[in-house]
Amino acid sequence: MITMKRIGLFGLVAALVLFAGCQATGGDDDDDPPPQTDAVIVDHTSIDIDGIPSTRIDQAKQTLHIAYGHTSHGSQLTTGMTGLVGFKGTQYAYNAGGASGALDLRDYYGDFGGLGVAGDLGNPDRTAWAGATRTYLNQNPTVNVIIWSWCGQVDGTEAEIQQYLDLMDGLEDDFPNVRFVYMTGHTDGAPLTGNVPNRNKQIRDYCLANNKILYDFADIESYDPDGDYFGDKLVNDACDYDSNGDGTRDSNWAVIWQNAHPGEWYDCESAHSQPLNANLKAYAAWHLWARLAGWDGN
Repeated sequence: MITMKRIGLFGLVAALVLFAGCQATGGDDDDDPPPQTDAVIVDHTSIDIDGIPSTRIDQAKQTLHIAYGHTSHGSQLTTGMTGLVGFKGTQYAYNAGGASGALDLRDYYGDFGGLGVAGDLGNPDRTAWAGATRTYLNQNPTVNVIIWSWCGQVDGTEAEIQQYLDLMDGLEDDFPNVRFVYMTGHTDGAPLTGNVPNRNKQIRDYCLANNKILYDFADIESYDPDGDYFGDKLVNDACDYDSNGDGTRDSNWAVIWQNAHPGEWYDCESAHSQPLNANLKAYAAWHLWARLAGWDGN
């Protein structure tokens, strides 16, 4: 009888261990970043690249394994990061896999994960990206950060944006060890009462209310590096804006700033836009990586 009880106890323990092992979904790494408890909002206030502690940059490179799905607009982030290496140094290098001490960032332009399923949050439709993410994470269990960008499809209905938020929330529930980064869409020249600003606000408000991680693409391109605001001046993704309130975009904040600050920015590819826009996107991206690695942003 004693032997049978011992066997039964052993079997129960073994079953519990097996069950626990089966529950680990995504982010299967001994060096996972610390857990997130509050909202992380990366926006135009997150562009001080020199203010990021070098220890947190190193920590990001040691702990983060990032997969990024995007098309042309979203490429501003990574082309900016590529140019940053020549401007600020190799400590900002990245590659797929993290070779030679670089940040492990798998950059998927138009074909996330090489799966042939989804290009961005609206390509080929508004749900394919979520299925592609699930497949990818099941195939790549060490990845612990997922980030997707929009192209122009944030210009949808309130219900369509809520669908995006719900799909992200579902992924967070099913892959608790993975950080999912929400994103707003690019500016499109609409007034603040327009659809795109309101859909971006919907995403922003949801992230603040529910302690999510947000890379605020639209906010970053609504300010110049001095903090001057252009979001109420019909600003678009090219950084064009209406300078005199006559309803016509007749100036470009990025070109003006670049001309006034030689040597303080770097030339790089910036789809649909100016190099400075991609510079700012890269600075904010490194702020994001450092925050995910445990930096408090101060």
